[in-house]
Amino acid sequence: MTTFVDRVELHVAAGNGGHGCASVHREKFKPLGGPDGGNGGEGGSVILTVDASITTLLEYHHSPKRKATNGKPGAGGHRTGSTGGDLVLPVPDGTVVMDREGNVLADLVGHGTSFIAAAGGRGGLGNSSLASARRKAPGFALLGEPGEARDIVMELKSVADVALVGYPSAGKSSLISVISAAKPKIADYPFTTLIPNLGVVTAGDTVYTVADVPGLIPGASQGKGLGLEFLRHVERCTVLVHVLDCATLEPGRDPLTDLETIEAELSQYGGLDDRPRLVALNKVDVPDGQDLADITRASLEEAGYRVFEVSAASRQGLRELNFAMAQIVAEARAAKPIEENTRIVLRPTAVDDAGFTVTEEDGAYRVRGLKPERWVRQTDFSNDEAVGYLADRLARLGVEDKLWKVGAQEGDTVIIGAEENAVVFDWEPTMAAGAEMLGRRGEDHRFESPRPAVDRRREKAKGRDAAESEYLAFEALSSGRPGAIDEGDDEDH
Repeated sequence: MTTFVDRVELHVAAGNGGHGCASVHREKFKPLGGPDGGNGGEGGSVILTVDASITTLLEYHHSPKRKATNGKPGAGGHRTGSTGGDLVLPVPDGTVVMDREGNVLADLVGHGTSFIAAAGGRGGLGNSSLASARRKAPGFALLGEPGEARDIVMELKSVADVALVGYPSAGKSSLISVISAAKPKIADYPFTTLIPNLGVVTAGDTVYTVADVPGLIPGASQGKGLGLEFLRHVERCTVLVHVLDCATLEPGRDPLTDLETIEAELSQYGGLDDRPRLVALNKVDVPDGQDLADITRASLEEAGYRVFEVSAASRQGLRELNFAMAQIVAEARAAKPIEENTRIVLRPTAVDDAGFTVTEEDGAYRVRGLKPERWVRQTDFSNDEAVGYLADRLARLGVEDKLWKVGAQEGDTVIIGAEENAVVFDWEPTMAAGAEMLGRRGEDHRFESPRPAVDRRREKAKGRDAAESEYLAFEALSSGRPGAIDEGDDEDH
């Protein structure tokens, strides 16, 4: 049964944001008290967090789909929906997060380091939040945004200072078991070690970690044996120690040939040429092993290697090897710059960045941008007022002006968003400017205060006075009373 997994593909989905509420406050003697729809709650996010107690990705191998909870919708009475709970996934120290194409998204090193793998969707605004002086009673609310969903690849790369590399059964597990408190599986057959073992070693004032990497064989960098599975675990190491078997009985093998083979595999894997190397000629407690070590030592030193004759059984030479590894680790730590403060990189938006782009694609015009695409997701297209509000927002952002500039004509196809979730419509320029033309979109005439009764009575009185004046003038004309109408006006009338 598999007990160690260092690479998994995981599908993570954040929670959706809750929808906003469109509601009007009503109570006795106040049936239309204004909009009181609350906002929707935020969706929960999926967060990866380094936990020092976790050493494998096995849990996600068995359960590769994880989803956070959704936010709740808003309600009347200005009640905001509850926020969805974040889903925190513990991962081992040294986990690298990538997308399906292999692009690195995060390198999680250090206990407590976190990365938001999928962000929760925003909650939609209720109509009370959309109300303004011009839009006193919106009859719509914004929809909650869907949570982010993505496929990620997690790879575990051991965080160790020293990596022990070599052929299967070279004695790597035996060495790490005697120089540290690690208790790896040890047996007299190849590929005994199926997982990288970590041990903590103390040499004087230096404390460092050693990784026992499973055995490498020719072709490991191309996937043969277990090499490709675990070569990634040497990437973070400061020192590489070649453990060479001086007591092997396999034909065609000797310490020099083994070293050349392992170096060739490391070179094929790449990225390890700058690491200092040490050579441990192991199993010198065996008579033939000591003789072979004496023969090959001079050749290894001529090649520039520091050579140590060691034995895990008799513990010969382990102290010297231990302090040599500690010295290199200490020097590497001293040479590494210390970052006292976390640096925050600010990347301001360009001055001429409109926040969206319009491109022509096969006779259609595609609009891409964070704001336009988010606004489309928030719009309830079954509500004409909500569609008009979207048109207003796009017009204020400058989308309509940009369409004119790139040559769009009335009736042309306009696409907003990416291919998989785009909104397609025939462009009508007057629609985008409709809100400005109407001026009163979103207002409810029931909320307008009626004119006082005394004003209506005054208008009626004015009407009676005008009627009486017209009657008196007609009566004077009929009776022929002097002064009623000037005599010089007869011809004109």
